[in-house]
Amino acid sequence: MIKNKQTLYSCLVVLLFGFSLFFIGTDGFTAYTAETARVTKLIDEQPEFPEVTLEDSAGRTYSISEFEDKYVFITFIYTGCTTVCIQLEQNMAQVYEKIPSEYMGKEFVFLSISFDPTRDDPEMLDKYKDMFNSDGETWRMARIPNQSELDSLLDKFGVIVIPDGNGNFAHNSAFYLVDGKGTLVDVMDFTEIDAAANKLVNMIETDKGE
Repeated sequence: MIKNKQTLYSCLVVLLFGFSLFFIGTDGFTAYTAETARVTKLIDEQPEFPEVTLEDSAGRTYSISEFEDKYVFITFIYTGCTTVCIQLEQNMAQVYEKIPSEYMGKEFVFLSISFDPTRDDPEMLDKYKDMFNSDGETWRMARIPNQSELDSLLDKFGVIVIPDGNGNFAHNSAFYLVDGKGTLVDVMDFTEIDAAANKLVNMIETDKGE
């Protein structure tokens, strides 16, 4: 009888310990994976887009203040990617098509940022944008030539980029939304195209009181 009680007590201790680890490891059950926890943290903290210089496919240079008072819908890519980046940009193109044309360039700008600035110069970005029907204006593709500035942005927005030593990168992917003041206000699942488009349109309609 005593042995059974000890066994039961040991099992309860193990279960309680495991429960506690799960609670802590999932941010109190609000996140079930490391990526979800990362996104939840970003949305809670709402980091500011750092002071960096962007250079786009037309060779123009500017900071994020170029888009002051506009929402900026962002992806992080590199043109040499043959896997997830292609799907990411194809999905971005579908979101772009779902946004009413009167909002593009006035309320929204789409921006794809390369984290491979050495290879992704303006000429390469100009070719890449044509693959997805980016107009280079309301949907721009750019790089950040200064590596320390690029690293600062990737760190702020929780973008994980791991070089494999052969010119490729392992990285996470999402849609990022920055408001007109340069604050990250949302991180969205890039596979949820309709949800992302609906959220963007609803935000503008809410801002306009429609």
